[in-house]
Amino acid sequence: MKKAFVSNEPRISIKYNGKGDLLIFLHGIGGNKDNWDLNFPILSKYFLCVAWDTRGYGESEDYEGELNFNDIINDLLKIYKYFDSKKAHIIGLSMGGQIACLFYEKYPKKVQSMILCDTHFGLGNLKKKEIEKFIKSRKKPLLEGLQPKDIALTVSKSLIGDSKNRIAINELVNSMSKLHKESYLKTIDASMTTFHHHIFPKIDVPTLILVGEKDSLTPTSMALKIHKLIKNSKFSIIEEAGHLINIEKPKAFNDRVLEFLKTL
Repeated sequence: MKKAFVSNEPRISIKYNGKGDLLIFLHGIGGNKDNWDLNFPILSKYFLCVAWDTRGYGESEDYEGELNFNDIINDLLKIYKYFDSKKAHIIGLSMGGQIACLFYEKYPKKVQSMILCDTHFGLGNLKKKEIEKFIKSRKKPLLEGLQPKDIALTVSKSLIGDSKNRIAINELVNSMSKLHKESYLKTIDASMTTFHHHIFPKIDVPTLILVGEKDSLTPTSMALKIHKLIKNSKFSIIEEAGHLINIEKPKAFNDRVLEFLKTL
């Protein structure tokens, strides 16, 4: 596994392995590039796999001021330039799915296919009860003085489909403990006010919708709505998994991804 920075001001950190067509992995709002460590060993046999830390996450730097998703889209473009690639397959989980859609809207010719995992319509479009639950569990405690590591276990248990899956819970707790508090807070704010549901009907590349059977944040009913909006998209449920399907059920995830990509 190799690491690099693909840009400056801020520096954006990536890890990569393999060869072939470019396959970019975009983590969720509580994640980082290490979230894909259970997927790289298999998928990098067939693709040049690249995972990043979104600006303000992991080893990527942030900048002062509010977060603007247009800046994140421009950061993603720099991965293409770093590898001198004109197109890429993009896998995005939750917020990563949102970033994938926003990138597609601006650069459709650079997207070869998309795999949208446990994706939403924009956090602000969740049901009122879910929005209140999200704010209460994540933002409110941090504003009251806690650190991400203090809420990591509680949040992790609410996202994992099987409470006995200690490997997945520990992975997510470790991931959330690495969050940069201020960057995380402003990413939440930006995510609550950035919508992408209008993009789904515009998508005209092969697309796979993946969702965990027990995902309570972005449930199967939401994934089905997205599936119906994206013409000719494929839909698949990962059984016994919650919101973090690639971590909870890595073999099933890898198998579904490969099955989809090999048909293109």
